[in-house]
Amino acid sequence: MTATRGTDLDSPQVSAGTEVADLPAEIRDSVRGDDNPVSSGRPGPFARLGAWAATHFRRVLIAWVLVVLVFGIFAVHVENALAGAGWQASNSQSVAARVIIEKDFSGLGATALQVVIVDHNGAIASDPRAQAVVMKTTNVMRSDPRISTVVPPQAGVSLSRDGRTAIITAGSAANSNKMVQAADSVEPKLAALSSSGVTVTLTGDSALWADFNTANRSAMLRSEMLSWPVTIIILIIAFGSLVAAGLPLLLTMAGLLVAAGALVITTKFMPVSIWALNFALMFALALGIDYALFLVMRFRAALKRREAEPDDHEAIVASVAETVDTAGKAVAFSALTVLASLAAIMIVPSPAFRSMAFGIMLSVVAVLAATLTLLPAVLGKLGTNINKGKIRLRRGPRPEGEGSLDRILHRWGNFLWRHPFPAGAAAVVLLLLAAAPIIGMRTNMPSITIVPASANARVGYFQVTSAFGPGAPGTLQVVVPEAQQASALSTLAHTTGVAGVVPGPTNAGWTLDQVVPTTGPSTTTTGATIDHLRQVLPAGTLIGGAAAENHDLQQSLASYTPLVLSILGILGFLLLLIALGAPMIAALGVLITALSVAGAFGIGRLIFQNGDLSGLLGFQPQGFIDAWAPLFFGAMVFGVAMDYTLFMLSAAKERYETHPDPEHAMVGSMRTSGRVVLSAAAVMIAVFLTFALSGPLAPKEMGVILAIAVALDALVVRLVVLPVVLRMGGHGAWHQPRWLGRILPKVKFSH
Repeated sequence: MTATRGTDLDSPQVSAGTEVADLPAEIRDSVRGDDNPVSSGRPGPFARLGAWAATHFRRVLIAWVLVVLVFGIFAVHVENALAGAGWQASNSQSVAARVIIEKDFSGLGATALQVVIVDHNGAIASDPRAQAVVMKTTNVMRSDPRISTVVPPQAGVSLSRDGRTAIITAGSAANSNKMVQAADSVEPKLAALSSSGVTVTLTGDSALWADFNTANRSAMLRSEMLSWPVTIIILIIAFGSLVAAGLPLLLTMAGLLVAAGALVITTKFMPVSIWALNFALMFALALGIDYALFLVMRFRAALKRREAEPDDHEAIVASVAETVDTAGKAVAFSALTVLASLAAIMIVPSPAFRSMAFGIMLSVVAVLAATLTLLPAVLGKLGTNINKGKIRLRRGPRPEGEGSLDRILHRWGNFLWRHPFPAGAAAVVLLLLAAAPIIGMRTNMPSITIVPASANARVGYFQVTSAFGPGAPGTLQVVVPEAQQASALSTLAHTTGVAGVVPGPTNAGWTLDQVVPTTGPSTTTTGATIDHLRQVLPAGTLIGGAAAENHDLQQSLASYTPLVLSILGILGFLLLLIALGAPMIAALGVLITALSVAGAFGIGRLIFQNGDLSGLLGFQPQGFIDAWAPLFFGAMVFGVAMDYTLFMLSAAKERYETHPDPEHAMVGSMRTSGRVVLSAAAVMIAVFLTFALSGPLAPKEMGVILAIAVALDALVVRLVVLPVVLRMGGHGAWHQPRWLGRILPKVKFSH
């Protein structure tokens, strides 16, 4: 069973050693039947969509111009409209405590603003200049309508023992997202009050997220400035012409503008994290490139096979129809896989996570819509001009036929067919070694080091710890039923891990006490203290505060991560099963993808938890991986990896449907889809690695882990492990039981 060497494996006329009639009946029925498109003259819905778009360029273009204009009007306001907070477990005890504090205690909880005033010359009480600064600071805070009340420094509570450091607390009169915006608004006014002798610094959880968003925005801008030129160069090399290289950017910009505008509209109904825009941009770029590569290369092959001339409109339209019917169908299933992966995140009860997933889903839907309508219309208009502006990287006549990369991939596929075990075993061992460190991975919510050392929130944090102790920035707000106040104070006085207790006011049947832990807010010891207090304090007591909210979110993420990853695996298997109709290859595709994701986090643990390469990458390790990484980055990586899986397997299935020879299917798919995978992966790795140069730790962690994941998936899984699986599985890889064939929808990729 050998495919003819040196021929165009895309051509339906290629002969193979094994024909359908020569196969056993069980296998023959699984690949050929009444629904076989080869024997059916009526084009499918994807082919009809492609033909319609190719013959209605003006209508499609006008429709997309209107869509982009409508959403673009909203998109220009995206950075100011999106929120900076929402990092909470909405169903947690700490959020319930915050609701009570906002309602009955003037918002003096987790979202309150704190201003640290330090007199470097002496005690504040005896320094007229410092007293004047305190008064001016109070006036600045009171002038903001989002602030409910301003609490001046109090001896023994918010005035240090030496009298040099004071904390002014401003309660929140708005939600957590508005308080982040309030922090942005008052910070410049407060900074203007500082002098050489007296400094004024805004800190607290809202200030932390305001500073993080500022640093993140600057880092993203730098990353985008670096990534776009690299992306364009790689696209020109991958496509070989300036005209074709511009098509992914067309899809990306259309998708991003629609997604950004939709996000702004969404903020009218719910808060949306500013990170939703960052991730939407990344996915719009990644998928725009993936999908354009897949369709353009298929379109070129279809034109070449038909020997289309510039004025041969019928051949051009037929080529577009074939492209959408084959590659377009694979793209649609790919997008469904990515959407399913992101939808799994929506079960996590956190506004930040849900809005980030929603933002990416918007970009995926927009890019998919553009890929199936706008791109076919443009291809129909360009026709043979798709090859205009060809780039020649070397002198001499340009070789005819396929490119050098295609021939290399073809030879590599033949090598894997002849020597599957050594190559496959080496690749699996490499993945297992990469994944091994994941066993010791620890997660936690990020510490103050998430923002640059010069950020106001971080400077104020260390001023507070220096004057009041390491646990002061993570002071807990303990809401106790009024009748249980005495019992609660007695318990707190004898609890390990509590450095101090400040009894507070009573209102609406509740008492609000301030509890200072002995350790910092991001330590596991403080988390253990919170858990212990919830067990020993009187029934009905609620523990809130920024440290408690972070702890609850970390616990929520840890509990939801196995569920989300399980849903990802199940949905990925079902979508592959529907698309391919073969349970064996669908199951193995999911398992191999999971192994590559584990490998990325294993290497990520060595870098970010252990601190390997911290000097090269310029960051201070926290001793753990950020708690959101396994769940959120894992879902993102899984979606992208399944995207590649479907591209390669759909190309193999298309060949197997027409000529059921496993070698023909595997080697041919390597040559065509391998180019797409390598080119798209090169762009994504370049884009992700630019985030490694960013200042804040979170985007750096994201960029490095995603780049490693894409590299492992593209170079090891898609170009070695998956082809070896097809080789070892043979006909069995594509086998579909009769009972399953009666249940599943009939999906064909051959045209």
